[in-house]
Amino acid sequence: MEKKIKVGITHGDFNGIGYELIFKTLADDRITEMCTPVIYGSLKIALYHQKMMELPQVSFKNIHSSADAYEGKVNIVNCIDQEAKVDFAKATAESGKAAYAALERAVSDLKNGTIDVLLTAPINKHATWSDNFRFPGHTEYLENHFSKDNATKSLMMLVGDSLRIALVTAHIPIAAVSTSITKELIANKIRLFDKSLRQDFNILRPRIAVLALNPHAGDNGVIGTEEAEIITPAIEEVEKSGVLVFGPFPADGFFGSERHKQFDGVLAMYHDQGLIPFKTIAMEQGVNFTAGLPIVRTSPAHGTAYDIAGQNKASETSFRQALYLSLDIHRNRLTYKEISSNPLQKHYVDKGSDNVKLDLTKDEDIDS
Repeated sequence: MEKKIKVGITHGDFNGIGYELIFKTLADDRITEMCTPVIYGSLKIALYHQKMMELPQVSFKNIHSSADAYEGKVNIVNCIDQEAKVDFAKATAESGKAAYAALERAVSDLKNGTIDVLLTAPINKHATWSDNFRFPGHTEYLENHFSKDNATKSLMMLVGDSLRIALVTAHIPIAAVSTSITKELIANKIRLFDKSLRQDFNILRPRIAVLALNPHAGDNGVIGTEEAEIITPAIEEVEKSGVLVFGPFPADGFFGSERHKQFDGVLAMYHDQGLIPFKTIAMEQGVNFTAGLPIVRTSPAHGTAYDIAGQNKASETSFRQALYLSLDIHRNRLTYKEISSNPLQKHYVDKGSDNVKLDLTKDEDIDS
């Protein structure tokens, strides 16, 4: 029998909604039929959350190492002091330290192969910030750990149903965006996006739309020159390698006109340019995926939700979708690796798959 995928799940900030999401998701017995969950956190704190909010019953197997995880069970590895104090809806040094301890242990296991994929519950960046964790988020932390000689870059991607939005720049101030984007950076992100759509989402010929930075795509230099001097040259460079990439498109009407439905992915220049439309369209089903790295990491597309923490009001839908997506991507990567290693098999799939996408290079409206 095929071994089940082992999913490492960090508890995030225990003063937020992390454990509530975990209980509500893993109470469904079908989850342990499709994978082996390993929670990194605290059994005592988990049970405290369960009791305080009358959350669904989940039976935990307390283990010392993810290597000892039981199939068909929900496993938990204690990573912190069992006497840690829960203070719902507050960012505390204790909750930040606990979030980091769980993440550090899970990443160590991801490196040594005792878990297959990583699902992270939300953290509070201010609470987690310390001498050990000096990163604006999970994405940058994981890039630091899994980048080979700082050569492997990550790509922050938001995934919801058929909508996929990736970011050129992520957790940086708006004032730094225009000076941060370069032709080389954009070209690299487009290539990462194209590769991820192929190997992680099983799309044979992905079509990527690139958004402009300035209003009206710069209006031919009247409102900015980044489109002409940086973004368009990056697109033209990547096009030469066969990537189906189009733009830059003015961002203001792109989603309202539903033009995003013509593409397999949309590349935004900065965080809010991509996340505002994404969360408007796909908030409930949305998943944050760290693409571009040799490991698979997903998370719900929302934060700690302190405003409802401890009240049993949180929806687990995004968290559940993040779990499903991690399993899908893991399997897709195995399939892609197998197909890529056999040129004849890849040729057969390219010609015979129902998933072949329409080539828009001849669609004159796209470049208008």
